[in-house]
Amino acid sequence: MSISTLESCKKRKRRPKLFGFHTFMESGCPISPTGAFRDNVRQFLSACGELEDYKVEGMSIWCTLLVHESSSIVFPLYTIEEHVKHSPQPYCDQCRCSGWGNHYMSKRKYHWIIPIDCDWNKPLEDGVFDLQTHILHGLIHCNGFGHLLSINGIEGGSGYLCGREIMDLWDRICTNLRTCKVTVEDVSKKKSMDLRLLHGVAYGHSWFGRWGYKFFHGSFGVREQNYNRAIEILSSLELDNIIQDFCGTDLCREMKQIFHHYRDMSETLLLTLKDLLRFMLTVKSCASAQKKTIMTATKPSKRMTLRNKSVVKDKSVNYKRFSAVVAKMDSRWSARRLESAAEVIVNALQEQKAENLGHGGGMSRQKLRDAARMHIGDTGLLDYVLKSMNNVIVGSHIVHRAVNLATRLLEYTIHDLCDGAGISEPGPEISDEPLPPLALETGSDVYSEVVYLYRNVLLNYPESELVALATQAVLDSKHFVKEWPFRDEDDQFLRFKCQVMPSFVDSETDLTAKLSPGELVMIPLHSTVLELKEAAESALRDTYCIMENLVVTDVGNMQKLDDGELLFGAVESGSRVWIQGYGIDSDSKLRYEGGNDKWIVKCECGAQDDDGERMVACDICEVWQHTRCHGIEDSGTVPPLFVCPRCCSSFAPSRTESSFRFLGSNDLLLVPETEYGAERVVFNDDIGMSL
Repeated sequence: MSISTLESCKKRKRRPKLFGFHTFMESGCPISPTGAFRDNVRQFLSACGELEDYKVEGMSIWCTLLVHESSSIVFPLYTIEEHVKHSPQPYCDQCRCSGWGNHYMSKRKYHWIIPIDCDWNKPLEDGVFDLQTHILHGLIHCNGFGHLLSINGIEGGSGYLCGREIMDLWDRICTNLRTCKVTVEDVSKKKSMDLRLLHGVAYGHSWFGRWGYKFFHGSFGVREQNYNRAIEILSSLELDNIIQDFCGTDLCREMKQIFHHYRDMSETLLLTLKDLLRFMLTVKSCASAQKKTIMTATKPSKRMTLRNKSVVKDKSVNYKRFSAVVAKMDSRWSARRLESAAEVIVNALQEQKAENLGHGGGMSRQKLRDAARMHIGDTGLLDYVLKSMNNVIVGSHIVHRAVNLATRLLEYTIHDLCDGAGISEPGPEISDEPLPPLALETGSDVYSEVVYLYRNVLLNYPESELVALATQAVLDSKHFVKEWPFRDEDDQFLRFKCQVMPSFVDSETDLTAKLSPGELVMIPLHSTVLELKEAAESALRDTYCIMENLVVTDVGNMQKLDDGELLFGAVESGSRVWIQGYGIDSDSKLRYEGGNDKWIVKCECGAQDDDGERMVACDICEVWQHTRCHGIEDSGTVPPLFVCPRCCSSFAPSRTESSFRFLGSNDLLLVPETEYGAERVVFNDDIGMSL
């Protein structure tokens, strides 16, 4: 892949500029901008990008080539500059659903895209923004507010880049360019599990929380205190209490097995569900433990005592030729490549065994992978083969995989097929009678057991309304945000956050009521008030559509200063200043990121703004409300005529108001803990009327 990418550059008669993937956009690599995002991104394109000789829907494209240092894979990072005036979709749905719909519309959007592997050597096509398969797609408005739209690592189809590596790159880009805030809608899944719930319980934050993303707002009226309380409730579920609550169910035995297995493995006490899930996610993947109960027809079971990292050749272990395993694989690599990779892995294990003077010391998966990568650059191929190598025969050797109980690491060992190595004592007589099958083979696949706990404890806890509501509150919390605080540098410049205060003559009332975030302006240390006005005017004209003709007349908190007076010593650098002027185009259709439509959200769950969930408007009052809150499934059809409960009551005959009301996660999680058992969910008869 790396060769073909470079060849495509040679065909265009340009000398490619390569940047290391893991260091790109660290401070000083290759730039260290100190200004506002709108200026920093131009510096980025000049220093790091190559302007492509084609456009997508009239938009300019810059390509940055990144090389994965360990595998030598070269791939493109595209930056696309979208001018909203010429864009078919000028408004930003992400801003509208993030609560930033009132931001003044920025003139430009910048998209960072790494396409899926198979498209690395193809030009981008129209509709590129609509694809969900990109390895990375991030958008930042020229005012520094942006959105992470997609991350697809190994689980999402990438053959080379994992999710953490991609997120590290995105975080470095945002940090270096001095982005203000970035949101992400966390709908990521792994093996059917919502990671915002799994990681929220295990770590107290979403998967994106590793990079500083925090709760922004929830759907269906869920607020931050509800989210935090829900996480606390689920994380603090005690394992012993869970067993008691599952007593009498078919799941109790398997639940006990899982708890006991990982408690035995852990060196610290595992008391709560948080402790258990965190430990299991740390283990990640492991093979079956090397303790098996052997049943005979006439004798009681015996526990086989094995030496560390040993292999027992008996009827309970079935070895297969790797070539036979390969023949049954549905792989994108040929059988020859898979067998060749297996031979490289065996050679690495042989070298390790020789260094240990033939005692067969094992190699951790990471160490073995690194050794094999010295000969094979395709890490996806290596991962695929390593995953398939357990109790397999390659040449005249057996490759075995097991967890080293001392280090908690997955290790690979190699043994000669003919020497009987690794048997600590003669193998016992084993009956042909099969062992009674277990519903779950504990320790064989950590993620399968995590899925088991996720589905049965978090999603289907028996007879617990509290756990169900807490789980739903976490699942309804999808929007997270990271903020890079404004910081003033110790250099020869003054920095101010300029906040616009349009004059009453040039603006409508609602325009003054919803002020966009301040814009960073940087001027030399010995600048005057007039120079600040000019710099602020230039910055605002360059950033916002409605301010192309803005004329700055006054700086609100500097009215006592003449235009010729120096700012240094009179106003503190890093402070917020209020800009007044005229020339704002309040009639422009490109005023707000969320559009100019005026519509009201007021749902009985407490939501008063668009949260991105499905909604329906009442045909009488035209107030928007969630379909889910009115019993309409997401897959269900919205009725041709919908009347909300409030309007229904105006038509219905008067009657005594019921003392019951709908109890949702927003209410329940604020009730004192001692009252949870006494609370019951009762649906009011007036939940809505569909005609």
